[in-house]
Amino acid sequence: MEQTSLAKIALALCGLLLIMGTPIAQAFIVNIDAHNEECFFENVEGGTKFGVTFEVIDGGFLDVDIKITGPDQHVMHESEKESSGKYTFVAPSKGVYTVCFNNERSSMTPKMVMFSIELGDAPQRAPGAPGQEEVGHTKLEDMIRELSGTLTSVKHEQEYMHVRDKIHRSVNESTNSRVVLWSTFEALVLVLMTVGQVYYLKRFFEVKRVV
Repeated sequence: MEQTSLAKIALALCGLLLIMGTPIAQAFIVNIDAHNEECFFENVEGGTKFGVTFEVIDGGFLDVDIKITGPDQHVMHESEKESSGKYTFVAPSKGVYTVCFNNERSSMTPKMVMFSIELGDAPQRAPGAPGQEEVGHTKLEDMIRELSGTLTSVKHEQEYMHVRDKIHRSVNESTNSRVVLWSTFEALVLVLMTVGQVYYLKRFFEVKRVV
């Protein structure tokens, strides 16, 4: 009994390491010029769970249009002026799914988008009824896949939080520099106005004295 339990634990750890070593999703950064659209394609098996996560990290008001379509050109999701988003679907049929980022609304500002497409495992169909040992292994594999997917989601969330932190820091630094420049400009204007008033009053009393 103990050997069987140890074997299952070893199998679980090996499976977890194998799944974690296999890239389930990759993050990409794409630059979308003004009046342009960038599309990406993914071949997905029917019944497979897949998700799209994106974040606009630079350019203009940090927004783009996104459109996700299926192999029959059926629009699965479409939205405008989005800064970030996370969408999860179950592929209704096998085929090529398309994810498009549109920057046609921008007149001259390119947008930089960071995104990832996550793919789950294709559903496995056993030819016959599985035995008790196979059922146990299947449940264990499902738990490992779920844990691996959760870890991948956490990793992606950390990446996007890091990107958001950089964006907010950049905005704060830009705002701070503008405030400093404006305060310096106001101080110079006040100094010039003070010097001008002193000079004007001095000239006014000199004219009065001559008269």
